[in-house]
Amino acid sequence: MNVKKHATPAGWVDPDDAPELTDEFFERADEYVGDKLVRRGRPRAQSPKLALTVRYDADIVEAFRATGKGWQTRMNAALKDWLKTHSPT
Repeated sequence: MNVKKHATPAGWVDPDDAPELTDEFFERADEYVGDKLVRRGRPRAQSPKLALTVRYDADIVEAFRATGKGWQTRMNAALKDWLKTHSPT
């Protein structure tokens, strides 16, 4: 079950039992501009990638994996480069 968790738990009722407001508390707090929640984290990409399942020959995948971390990005760049000189149809 996917349930969004609130940044601040609402487990206390008595104001004397309120948690201490530390710098960490404010860094993790949700920020609002009016009624709109300001998103934290990485901004959305202008051209987001698509997640899909593709099957490649094992030797092709191993060749790219052997180049180390970032091999999927390099595979994407190689396909982009190929499209510059070839028609996908």
